[in-house]
Amino acid sequence: MHPPEPARSGRSITVWALIITSAAGFMAALDNLVVTTALPSIREDLGGDLADLEWTVSAYTLTFAVLLMSGAALGDRFGRRKLFIAGTALFTAASAAAALAPGIDGLIAARAVQGVGAAVMMPLTLTLLTAAVPAARRGMAYGIWGAVNGLAVASGPLIGGTLTEHISWQWIFWLNVPIGVALLPLARLRLNESRRADARLDLPGTALASLGLFGIVYALVRANPDGWSSGPVLAGLIAGAVLLVAFVAYELRAAHPMLPMRLFRNRGFSAINAASMLMFVGMFGSIFLLSQFLQNVLGYSPTEAGLRMLPWTGMPMIVAPLAGYLSDRVGGRPVVAVGLALQALGLALFALVLSPDVSYAEQLPGLIVSGVGMGMYFAPAANLAMSSVRPSEQGIASGANNALREVGGALGVALLATVFSSQGGYESGQRFVDGLEPALWAGAGAVALAAAAAVLIPARRTGRGPDEQGGQAPAERRSPVAA
Repeated sequence: MHPPEPARSGRSITVWALIITSAAGFMAALDNLVVTTALPSIREDLGGDLADLEWTVSAYTLTFAVLLMSGAALGDRFGRRKLFIAGTALFTAASAAAALAPGIDGLIAARAVQGVGAAVMMPLTLTLLTAAVPAARRGMAYGIWGAVNGLAVASGPLIGGTLTEHISWQWIFWLNVPIGVALLPLARLRLNESRRADARLDLPGTALASLGLFGIVYALVRANPDGWSSGPVLAGLIAGAVLLVAFVAYELRAAHPMLPMRLFRNRGFSAINAASMLMFVGMFGSIFLLSQFLQNVLGYSPTEAGLRMLPWTGMPMIVAPLAGYLSDRVGGRPVVAVGLALQALGLALFALVLSPDVSYAEQLPGLIVSGVGMGMYFAPAANLAMSSVRPSEQGIASGANNALREVGGALGVALLATVFSSQGGYESGQRFVDGLEPALWAGAGAVALAAAAAVLIPARRTGRGPDEQGGQAPAERRSPVAA
């Protein structure tokens, strides 16, 4: 047997943990939407019909969302650093396979494997970061982590369009390879290993949750092309719902549940997860349609469209670290609630000025307000989710939060695309605007509901933090200047 490795400590491990987890989170979040602006080039190179192209996006979302909680549970059981390295290696290899895919079927298969690797890697980024950062500095750390992840989600169309336009579509996948290869030795050398002491694999719970989420997410990604009343979509929704109800019933009586249902008795945990899911409904669906509006209606190239969205997509890099610091001082609830309200206002402002020839000056207020709001959300939301549970349960809490956000993203694209297609279409610029305007109002409504859910998070109160032996964790720790 090998002797136990010495624990790494101090500022160095904090900095390295932040760099490693932020870079890994960036890769996983980026690949949600990076393919969207490359689809015409992929079709020209590899062939395939519209359904095949949709699956190059959906295959990743599907496996990513379905397996997130399972990835977190495996990390708790076998070692978070070990599973993080395994997930990163799988994601990197699948990215290379996607770049080398000889046909559309091979690309779809590689995208699905990418999602598996991301599902193992992504939830463990937050757990490893939390373990490495002192409690008093977590707001700022989550702020930087959130800024990087928010930038990746929002700038996916820009990065994908730029690489496709100026190099080739394969580079949207090659981009991951050097980052992943660099992260593997860094994670092994610079991160401390950790695991949940009493963790056991909950195989029945894992199977029920994975199959239930598969049914729901599959139905959501197929709802727009197939129709909400089609057989496969209805079957997925019904079977998925039944399996998730069975999962909840099983977890309530399981001796070692994968996702303890008592976590949801904590109002803070339930409220921040509801807010996160609703925020991704509005944000994902809106970005998906707005990137097309800028290209198809206003005539911008993929790169030009991405650059014009920078007041929105780039703002989290500036705002999120400040929001993380502010949440350490006054609490996460007000920062998250105000941020979500601003995100909803920004979408509403954009909807109010929509026209086939809207000027960029008219778009700017909506873009800037949305960007500030998104930046204010990401960092405090992560802090609220992680601090609302016991330290030993932060792995599964991260997995649950990420899974609900991914389901929200899939739901947002499906719902807003359905609203769009029911009121408009691609026949002309005016028809596109006719569909986009109500879709943006729907997105603004979803994010406004997210702000309302954030208000339900308990206010900061004095307490020693999560109790490892029992009881509920307070939503946040009070700082000396908390109101």
